[in-house]
Amino acid sequence: MNLFADLLASTKSVAVASPTLETGPRIQKGRRGVEIKSAREIETMRKASRIVATVLREILELAAPGMSTSDLDRHAERRIREMGATPSFKGYHGFPASICASINNEVVHGIPNSKRVIQAGDLVKIDTGAYFDGYHGDSCVSLCVGEGATDEAQTLCRVAKESLMQGLRQIKAGNTLLDIAGAVQDHVEAHGFAVVEDYTGHGVGRNLHEEPSVFNFRTRDLPNMKLRSGMTLAVEPILNAGSKDCRTLKDRWTVVTVDGSWSAQWEHTIAVTSDGCEILTDRDF
Repeated sequence: MNLFADLLASTKSVAVASPTLETGPRIQKGRRGVEIKSAREIETMRKASRIVATVLREILELAAPGMSTSDLDRHAERRIREMGATPSFKGYHGFPASICASINNEVVHGIPNSKRVIQAGDLVKIDTGAYFDGYHGDSCVSLCVGEGATDEAQTLCRVAKESLMQGLRQIKAGNTLLDIAGAVQDHVEAHGFAVVEDYTGHGVGRNLHEEPSVFNFRTRDLPNMKLRSGMTLAVEPILNAGSKDCRTLKDRWTVVTVDGSWSAQWEHTIAVTSDGCEILTDRDF
């Protein structure tokens, strides 16, 4: 249920970049259980995550009506490479771009397109990752572009960010994954929105997607795993203004809401500490 994971069996028909082109690392989902990172590994992840945070901070300033999602993708790839990293997403199981760019009722995995032009008032989700010196950073932002965003869209975007922070406040050694899930779910539902249950957060490190799954809602399917210092997680609440139900388009990547309602997502890569967590993809630097 991690992002991308449900698509692995269905992406065979998606064109993979030519072998003559440089693509991102084809790293499989982690199968070694939950990894505890050393101080050295976390320092490397801190550098990878700083690259991601830099790119997203620039995109927040750059995105404007009239730009295409391909414009943002080109900027992200250029900047990731300029900073000595490789885009985590490009070539990952055939994904053709360096960012996922999802607009309005698109939930996740939107493919950048030169014909997909951002309009004033759109709610845009930009998710990206960077692979640096053997480790990944992963983060997503949502933003209402230009003038004209509805009150509901602005509230949805704000509550998505707040729900992420509510989840992060529960993170420290000794607390559990369900503590994160419950905090996110309670905040989302208190504002009348729905948590998307088809996609979850995940461990991150040498692999873009590692164990454990980081749910955003209470479920018996989630072992109530205790958090330990050195765990590195990508926490990413996704919420819809209407129904939680989603479907995947014919491109086999783009996920949209079934009822046409809008969606928002925020994500940070974090490292668990004894008394809290360090937000590795923090953009305030």
